[in-house]
Amino acid sequence: MFEAFTDVNPSFFGLLNQGPLTLTIFLHTVIILPMIWIYFDEKKKLNQGK
Repeated sequence: MFEAFTDVNPSFFGLLNQGPLTLTIFLHTVIILPMIWIYFDEKKKLNQGK
């Protein structure tokens, strides 16, 4: 999955571009997991109002 990362200008996005799995793991942790957490949090708030 990971290869030796050699770049003239090493950057965060270059690191993500190592392979499809790296980008997928990054997107899930940064975007999708917080969305699930917010969804259940809001759902709990709505149910408390009833």
